[in-house]
Amino acid sequence: MTQWKPTTCMRCAVGCGQHQRGVDRGYGVDKVRGNYDHPATNGLACERGIRETENPAGEWLTEPLVRRGNTLRPASWETALGVVAAEFIGTIAEDPDNLAVLGSGQQTNEAAYALGKLARGGIGTTYFDANTTLCMASAVTAYYDAFGSDAPPPTYDDIPEAETHLVWGANPAAAHPVLYRWILDSAADGRLVVVDPVKSETAADADTFVQVEPGTDLELARAVLARLVETDRVDREFVDANTDGYEALVDSLPPVDAAAETAGVDVETVEEIAAAFESPTLLYWGMGVNQSTHGTDAARMLINCCLATGNMGPGSGPFSLTGQANSMGVRVCSSKGTFPGQRPFTDEDARAEMAETWDVPLSRLPASTGPGPVGIVDEINRGHIDAVWTVATNPVAGMPDATNVARALDDVFLVVQDAFRSETVEHADVVLPAATWGETEGTTMNMERRVSRVTAVSDVVDNVRTDLDIIAAVGNRIESGLFEAPPVDPEGVFDEIRELTAGTVADCSGISYDRLDRELAVRWPAPDGTSEGGYRYYDEGSWSFPTDSGRAQLSTASYDGVPEPTDATYPLVLTTGRRPDAYNTGVRTREETGDVPSARIHPETAGQYVHLLDRGRTIVESRRAAVTVDLAPDDSVPTGAIWMDVHHPVVNELTLSAVDPDSNEPNFKQCAVRLSSPDTSSTVTRSGLPHTGTTD
Repeated sequence: MTQWKPTTCMRCAVGCGQHQRGVDRGYGVDKVRGNYDHPATNGLACERGIRETENPAGEWLTEPLVRRGNTLRPASWETALGVVAAEFIGTIAEDPDNLAVLGSGQQTNEAAYALGKLARGGIGTTYFDANTTLCMASAVTAYYDAFGSDAPPPTYDDIPEAETHLVWGANPAAAHPVLYRWILDSAADGRLVVVDPVKSETAADADTFVQVEPGTDLELARAVLARLVETDRVDREFVDANTDGYEALVDSLPPVDAAAETAGVDVETVEEIAAAFESPTLLYWGMGVNQSTHGTDAARMLINCCLATGNMGPGSGPFSLTGQANSMGVRVCSSKGTFPGQRPFTDEDARAEMAETWDVPLSRLPASTGPGPVGIVDEINRGHIDAVWTVATNPVAGMPDATNVARALDDVFLVVQDAFRSETVEHADVVLPAATWGETEGTTMNMERRVSRVTAVSDVVDNVRTDLDIIAAVGNRIESGLFEAPPVDPEGVFDEIRELTAGTVADCSGISYDRLDRELAVRWPAPDGTSEGGYRYYDEGSWSFPTDSGRAQLSTASYDGVPEPTDATYPLVLTTGRRPDAYNTGVRTREETGDVPSARIHPETAGQYVHLLDRGRTIVESRRAAVTVDLAPDDSVPTGAIWMDVHHPVVNELTLSAVDPDSNEPNFKQCAVRLSSPDTSSTVTRSGLPHTGTTD
C-alpha cells in the first residue's frame, strides 16, 4: 500500500496541513486527511478541500492539443511545444510586449517564480500578471501604502486573543471554514460583527449585522472613522508615536450622517461598528471590499480604523482574507508586481541583481509592472498584443465582461496551460496539460505568510507534465539555458528564490526544504534557519515600519459613487459572492457547464417581476450581456439587489470591467442589471437558452 505523505491543501489560502495517500495502482490521490502536526491548522481540514483533492469532478486534460481548423486535436509534446515556441519567438522578435502571460495563485512558488523569470527576463514583456490581481490587489496596495510592505500584520495566533472580530465584505463561513471555526470559537467569549450587503452564512452567526449598500464600503468606513474622531475614541498616544498623516485624515472625513446615508445605514449603526474598536479587534475583509473601483481606498480606511484606535499588535489589527491557495507566494516570488522579496521594479540594485541571477540583459527587464489583467485585455483589443499564454487560470469565466474577454482571446494566438478543461481551453490554439494537486512537488504560502511543502503522492499520466517542467521547456526554446533541462528540480528553484529574498522585508532565506521537512511550515520573514516571523512591525512594545519615515501612513480618500449606478432602464444591483461547495470558476467541482445559474433575490423585489418569469426562470441583463437564470427568492438579499455566485462560468458575462485606479482590481461586486422575459427572445446566452432584451 502507498504511504501517507505530508502536504498542504491547495484549495484556498488558509493553507491546511494534510496527509495524502496515492492510489495503489495507476494515477491519482486515494485518500486525504488533516495533519495534526502541521503548525498552521493542527489537523483541521475542510470537507471541500478533501473532496476536491480526492475526487475532483472536472474534465481532466490528459494530452497536448493543437487547433487544426476549428477543432482541437491531440498532438505530441514535441509538436505542441514546437508550435508554441515558433509562435512566441516570432511574436516577440518585433516587440516583447506583443506577448502577454497570465499566471495564477494555483501555482507553486517554484512554478510562479519560473513563469515570472521567463516573462520578465527571458521574454521581457510588460504584460505579465496573474489572477491574484483580480482578488487581492486592492488589499496589497493598501498594505504597501500604510506599512511599506505587503501581507497582514497579524497571524492565526492572534485570532484567539481578539475580543471583537469584525468581518467586512467577506464570508469566511463559506470561503475559509477552518479559519472561521477559530473566529467563532474566539467570538463565543467576545463579539462578532459582520458588514455585508447580503446576510451571508457568516452574517447569520453575527452579534451585529450591518447591511451596507453594495459598492459603498469606503463611505461606511469613512463614517466610522468620523464617528471615532468626533466621540474622542482615537488612541492619540499610538497615533502620535507611530503614524503620519492624522491631521490630513481628520480634515478629509465627511459628516457622519451624510456618509451613513450614502452607505444605506443610520448613525446608530455606524456607532455600533465604531464601538467594536473599543476592545482588542481583528478586522478581516475580503473580496467585497477589494473588488471595487474604490477597493484600495476602502482597504486603506479599514487599516486607518485599526491605526487610529490603536488596534495594532497581538490580538488585533487588519487581516485581509485571501482566496487562492498561493496568492501570497505569487506576490512574493513571481516578479508580477515586484521582484522577489517585494523589491520594487524601480529599485536599480534589484534590477541589476535580477539580470545577473537570470543571466539576461538588464535592458530586457521591463520598466513597468503592467496594467493588470483587464488592462491586458484592453491592449489586445487595441491590437497591441498578438499572443497570450495562460497558466492555471480561466479568464474567459473569471474576468469581468467575460464575453469581451472571449472575443479578445479569439483575436490572438492563445496557449492554455491547465489541468482541467475550462471555458478558456475552448478558445485555445494550443493546450498544454499540467499536473495538479497531489502530483506536484514544491512550496506554497498561506495568508499568514507560512511557507509549506506541496508534495506529490502520485505520478502523472504519461502525457501530462508539471507546470515547472512545461515553463522550463518553453523558456529554454525562447532563451537557451534559462532553466535546467526538464525535469527541473523544484528544490533548486526554491533555493534561487531564497537567495533573491535575502535581506528583504519578505526574507525567506532561512527556509529550506530540509527545514520544511522537519517543521512542515515556517512563516516569513525568516532570515536564518531558526527564526520565524510573528506579528509584523512589532517588537516588545515598539513599532518600526519599512516606510520612508519608519512610521505607518494614514491615508485620505474621497467617494465619487459607484461606477455603474442603477437607473430606470437597469433598476437592480447585481452583486456576487462565493458558494460553500465550489471554488474559483468551478472547473474542479462542476460536472457540467450547461446548468443554469441561480439568482437570489428578495421576495419583495421578485414580486415586482412575476410577469417576467417562466416556471421560475427569467433573464438577468446588464449593459454587456444577458444570462438565463433560475430566480430564487431569498430574504437575505436586500431589496433591489440580485446575488449570483462567482463560480458559475456565465456570471461574469454580466459584470463590469471598470477597475480601481491604484490597484487595477476590477469592480466585480456591483453593476446595474434588469430582468426580462425568456418568452420573447431573440438572442442566446452561453447556456444555450434563448431570450430577448425586453424588460418590465
